[in-house]
Amino acid sequence: MTKTIRLTMAQALTRFLTRQMTEIDGRKMPIFGGVWAIFGHGNVAGIGEALYQVRDELPTFRAHNEQAMAHAAIAYAKANFRRRFMAATSSIGPGALNMVTAAALAHVNRLPVLFLPGDVFANRIPDPVLQQAEDFSDGTATVNDCFRPVSRYFDRITRPEQIIPALNRAMQVLTDPAECGPVTLALCQDVQAEAFDYPESFFAERVWHQRRPRPDRGELAAAVAALKAATKPLVIAGGGVLYSQASGELAQLAQGAGIPVCETQGGKSSLPDDHPLNMAAVGVTGTLAANRLAEEADVVLAVGTRLQDFTTGSWALFKNSGKTIIGLNVQPFDAGKHQALPLVADAAEGLAELGAALNGWQAPAAWTDNAAKGKKEWQAEAGKVTASTNAAYPSDAQVIGAVQRAMGSDLILLHAAGGLPGELHKLWQAGAPGSYHAEYGFSTMGYEIAGGLGVKMAKPDEEVVVMIGDGSYLMLNSEIATSVMLGLKLTIVLLDNTGYGCINRLQMATGGANFNNLLKDARHEILPDIDFAAHAASLGAFAEKVSSIAELETALAKAKDNSKTTVLVIDTDPLASTDVGGHWWDVAVPEVSSRPQVNAARKAYEEKRRMQSVGD
Repeated sequence: MTKTIRLTMAQALTRFLTRQMTEIDGRKMPIFGGVWAIFGHGNVAGIGEALYQVRDELPTFRAHNEQAMAHAAIAYAKANFRRRFMAATSSIGPGALNMVTAAALAHVNRLPVLFLPGDVFANRIPDPVLQQAEDFSDGTATVNDCFRPVSRYFDRITRPEQIIPALNRAMQVLTDPAECGPVTLALCQDVQAEAFDYPESFFAERVWHQRRPRPDRGELAAAVAALKAATKPLVIAGGGVLYSQASGELAQLAQGAGIPVCETQGGKSSLPDDHPLNMAAVGVTGTLAANRLAEEADVVLAVGTRLQDFTTGSWALFKNSGKTIIGLNVQPFDAGKHQALPLVADAAEGLAELGAALNGWQAPAAWTDNAAKGKKEWQAEAGKVTASTNAAYPSDAQVIGAVQRAMGSDLILLHAAGGLPGELHKLWQAGAPGSYHAEYGFSTMGYEIAGGLGVKMAKPDEEVVVMIGDGSYLMLNSEIATSVMLGLKLTIVLLDNTGYGCINRLQMATGGANFNNLLKDARHEILPDIDFAAHAASLGAFAEKVSSIAELETALAKAKDNSKTTVLVIDTDPLASTDVGGHWWDVAVPEVSSRPQVNAARKAYEEKRRMQSVGD
């Protein structure tokens, strides 16, 4: 007879989570690093009490914003290369909906996180409850349905026994390299408190291992044949290289065959910046060295990338009409994009087998030598734009140079939306794999500080530096207080250009008038004079406003020894950006306008669109 244990649904859920394990470098450990929680009436009595009972095995962390706590959970998973992850729980209504943006971020970036929003009463007796949104035509609809399009797996738990298959399915998705992404289990609040006789076997310890599918022999043969026929081969390293921890296999393939490598935002740090075959960033925010090779390449081996428009220059970057793309990806959806030869496999396994099959074959020396020359030329150009300056309002690039000189590459640098991703992708000299942490898949303003907190939780011994603009800081800064509360030190460099400088430059580039982006161009009676240093200090951080690049470098050197989170603020030029490198990006310009600047931009836009490879 099956042995059972009587628990509430919430108690069964939390006990199950404590029994899920992983193995990293030969050491078994819990696969869940903890649960982020902001309690409300929809989860405090059920899952809140259950989390209290397992608080020593499954730590619960309190945040100040539901979106932020989910960002922290996602960053934790990314910093762990998806081998460990977290859960996030909220009440129903606004608390749940605050997490939807983070769910989309995780969905786009293929990152595991378990969302546990409270939901309405399954029995519907007290309907409508506080925070319940009623649909006049659908009695089953709740606000948590907003999670459906941004979840890899969604379920609503309306009976306590439903948690058994739901959690098993959740773990399969969270640990699957191809299907990996956010899972949402919407927990009806009355059901959280209902008891059921659960089989003891449901709580047996289980160790989850990273699956590494090997390539199909036919697909491998086709990829090898294409590479051996290449005279100008190029590798594009995406985030899948890092998730697979395939940097060693990538380096071995590149060195053995003499193939230059360039990196997407998600793939940057796949190879260290100083690797002779690493041409660094590719695409819209790419280096001269990488983009010049991409334009000429006849075979492009795209590893672990979803080939987003920033990587492909809106499909205008690859100009060789006879090119072949090889899509090495664990997800078939990505492997076959743009008529690629699919090579469905784990990145490490696929690169290793390609390298073995190519043993003895090398790209023409002229191609490899040309790449090395281009890298040297780019480094000289990058050195110029990141050099120190006495300017009252330095550029983002000059601030990046200061951070690099003061802090080196032995750290984890984190950033997200705005102008910084473009400059950092080109200019930051990354070190170890995973040391460059960009959220540019969903380009989420507000990710930075919460994400830095999640990275620090995953890598407590690493120096974590967050670079953020004033616009993003104002959107979501609350987790500075959480970092101080938890004793998790961050160094935050805040670049204040008085508005949304990046999108203002895009507005100008597409013929638009300066409108509603910089504070001075927005409707106002009085321009705000925001004291960011004072604000950060009020949240418990060490904070300082510096007036020059030299002062910033001095302050950064001191920040290394600070015992808690430090925020350094510097004023920057909203109009300055790096001219060298980069590529056109398809942003539609109005076809008709009363403004000549827009008409001129439209004409230029139509000329650029002719470069696109339609149908690729």
